[in-house]
Amino acid sequence: MNHQSTREELSLATASRRRFFTSGASGLGTLALASLLRDDGLLAGAVPQPLTHFAPKAKRCVCLFMEGGPSQMDLFDEKPKLRELDGQPMPESVLKEIKFAFIQKETARLMGSPRTFRPHGECGMELSDLLPHLSTCVDDIALVRSMHCEQFNHLPGQLMMLTGSPLQGWPTLGSWLNYGLGSESQNLPSYVVMTTLGRGLPGGASSWSSGFLPSQHAGTLFRNQGSPVLNLASPDGISRDVQARSLQAINELNRFRFDQTGNAEVASRIKAYELAFRMQQTAPELLDLSGETQATLDAYGVNREDVTSGTTAGFSGSYARNCLLARRMIERGVRFVTLFLSTWDHHSGLDSGLKRYTQIADQPVTALLKDLKQRGLLNETLVIWGGEFGRTPLGENRVNFKTVTGRDHHPYSFSMWLAGGGVRGGQVIGETDEIGWGVAKDPVHVHDMHATILHLFGLDHERLTYRFQGRDFRITDVSGQVVSKLTR
Repeated sequence: MNHQSTREELSLATASRRRFFTSGASGLGTLALASLLRDDGLLAGAVPQPLTHFAPKAKRCVCLFMEGGPSQMDLFDEKPKLRELDGQPMPESVLKEIKFAFIQKETARLMGSPRTFRPHGECGMELSDLLPHLSTCVDDIALVRSMHCEQFNHLPGQLMMLTGSPLQGWPTLGSWLNYGLGSESQNLPSYVVMTTLGRGLPGGASSWSSGFLPSQHAGTLFRNQGSPVLNLASPDGISRDVQARSLQAINELNRFRFDQTGNAEVASRIKAYELAFRMQQTAPELLDLSGETQATLDAYGVNREDVTSGTTAGFSGSYARNCLLARRMIERGVRFVTLFLSTWDHHSGLDSGLKRYTQIADQPVTALLKDLKQRGLLNETLVIWGGEFGRTPLGENRVNFKTVTGRDHHPYSFSMWLAGGGVRGGQVIGETDEIGWGVAKDPVHVHDMHATILHLFGLDHERLTYRFQGRDFRITDVSGQVVSKLTR
């Protein structure tokens, strides 16, 4: 990005935007103003530099969100004692104050895992036999076994993990980073979201919302088929020149309105129109995989048969394609990419369900890690894998269930992993007790994880704030500590 603008050439909208951000509307103050000046070409340097509180380790992020709550003791956290106690009840004293989504406490029994674990890599990290691909990358990942939160239902849990609050209306992590650091790409959104073919999310657009931040910081949902963004293509018979002149006229009216009101949403609308115009040229190229080698397509499994349908049009190919597109977006300057894979919510059929979903995700996720590393992108790209919570050591004995074959929601201890972007790989952080019920060592709350992620991007979570309804908000609310063991 190389702007040659001078102060005399500033548009009315730019001047108004500057007035808005210096009027105290933004908790970032000079950081937000500097971001706008940089975008308008008034700061030195052809390539914009992130505006951080200290030196960043990460510049971009891929968030691999496993909606539903993957079972940690069947994937990442082996519990031999749980297997030994299979079929026995939990002490009443433990269950007394515990809430479950579906389990009937009186008849609940412990359920061991049938999975086989063994050590991998130089670090000796133990993973389940359901993760043969990821096991080849353990020296690059940091596995956190001591995650915990307070939310035991899906929507509040997902919002907590994505926004730091169980309530709708809060900005997501991608929106906070977009707000704090700005965009590196002029032709693509800074924050992109993709879901797996045919699957929705309980929170819908709340899962990538900008909340009370200006809407320009919200995630942009890319579709799996057809036009990547609805209404992006020009109508038949409308030339690019005609469209450009129409856009100019619309933006002049919007700038006039913005100068009158100082409303940040009008500025967001101007940016949205301009970005959509540029994306008409860049988005089709981004989604065109014809330039990728056959070896790359095979590594991700883009053309593999679905594990249940027997066709290449199922979840397996869809998720593999999304993982490859995430790498292509990172290469083109997209700051934050979220890939949702639904659903790991195995209240029954846990063994077969985990086999299916690890077959969908394990290969392309591992290919993404290796691809980023081979291209020299992993050092500055943070990759995050996890869901909203884990699963209970107890088998789910829901009313009307004839057999117990699944696990209920469990927020008291669960696992997630990170790689790249300043993360110290090849290590396990935290421990759970002998049956996986609670955290026994080095607890990491969701707010701690968000504080650490912002730290990796050079941002102090206590200083990245936004004034709304009379007070300064932040993603970690009033808590959160950086997990120093995670960082290099």
